[in-house]
Amino acid sequence: MDFRLWRKQGRIVDGGVMTIGGLTDESAKVLNRAARPVTGVTEDYDSLLGLIGDRRIVLIGEASHGTHEFYRERARITRRLIDELGFTVVAVEGDWPDAYRVNRYVMGTPHDADAEAALRGFRRFPTWMWRNRDVLTFVQWLRARNDAQAHPATKARFYGLDLYSLRTSIEAVIEYLDQVDPVEAANARQRYSCFDHVDAEGQAYGHSLLYQGAAPCENEVVAQLVELQRRSELYLRRDGWVAEDEQFYAEQNARLVRDAEEYYHQMYRAEVSSWNLRDRHMAGTLEALINHLDRRSGDTKVVVWEHNSHVGDARATAMGARGEFNVGQLARQEHDGDVALIGFTTFDGRVTAASDWGSPAERKHVRTARPDSHEALLHAVGLPQYWLATADASVHDLLCQPRLERAIGVIYRPETERQSHYFEARLSEQFDAVIHMDRTRALEPLERTPLWDRGEPPETFPSGF
Repeated sequence: MDFRLWRKQGRIVDGGVMTIGGLTDESAKVLNRAARPVTGVTEDYDSLLGLIGDRRIVLIGEASHGTHEFYRERARITRRLIDELGFTVVAVEGDWPDAYRVNRYVMGTPHDADAEAALRGFRRFPTWMWRNRDVLTFVQWLRARNDAQAHPATKARFYGLDLYSLRTSIEAVIEYLDQVDPVEAANARQRYSCFDHVDAEGQAYGHSLLYQGAAPCENEVVAQLVELQRRSELYLRRDGWVAEDEQFYAEQNARLVRDAEEYYHQMYRAEVSSWNLRDRHMAGTLEALINHLDRRSGDTKVVVWEHNSHVGDARATAMGARGEFNVGQLARQEHDGDVALIGFTTFDGRVTAASDWGSPAERKHVRTARPDSHEALLHAVGLPQYWLATADASVHDLLCQPRLERAIGVIYRPETERQSHYFEARLSEQFDAVIHMDRTRALEPLERTPLWDRGEPPETFPSGF
């Protein structure tokens, strides 16, 4: 190992002993001995599947919403979970109606001609998060795999857990009722007309409540959900698996509208409250999915794809210290030892992200990780790609010490990276396993633009501290 190179990448000298964020080089050697290399062969994750064992819920994160390797490796693991361990649900950090369009496709219903068309439901910023080459490849695989299954119970489904789709979910509830109960569809239109003044746009609704004195729609959305639930038995007298799925889909959309109304109501009032509302909704949707499918076949096994900040146990991070919880924490609390939490990290490379909310996707350089971060320590292990089981005694003792951890969402602002993208965490308590991809590439959107193709110019890449 050439220590002159490490000094350039944030490594420091303390009394003549090489250190990383206050740790001696022996720490990296200990992690190197425990590391399982990822080389692209099928056997890479044999031990990880052994760690998962008979757990029913596996949450797999990502340190950014725009990194190719995170999506690629997550899909590799998920394919093995489906094929070898009997997982039948992939639930993602995407909107419920948009993901359900993909679910219809992978289940073989004739709504879309191909996987690319099925992904067109993801129209809301950031479209590249699900409309990208890696997700397209996975959806194509999932459809081909499902086509070979003889019974619906053995097919793997694709669902969304998020709650941003206020308008789309309203439209989905009404569309469903138009088919099964036109009279009640008219009532639903009347109830949901409460949102007409903002065209059912969530942020505009929250703004109108706080700054324009608009009346809240809480009573209307609750009444619609209650009425749909009350009539569910009547609607389900139609025979068939598909009828039950469609009723469940409609009910979840009505529940989403109720939760989204509360979320946008709080958006401009309390940051922690709105975060918790969103993650409680996603955790609640996950529970509803499990209960719905358990009634069919029992012991449903689910893979969740979300950001590290939603997947890793919030109690082991600065998030928990300020009163926030997340899906990973709630899943652990609800299901105890039946849950595995897997996180990703990277040291540097490129990422697909925007500079501001709603701005075009760019191919940006990712700064080398701070020397006081978990990522810098994992970089010093000296392997390009590997994973660690955090329960290993030597690994746990090193990674349970609080250090900074980087999180890049759909926006990346390297000029304020410490404030915008780092938080303190105890990595071994946050995750059951950590997969480190040392240098990573940007996720490729299905709609590449000249801005993305050009990429961030080299002279803007911040290389120093």
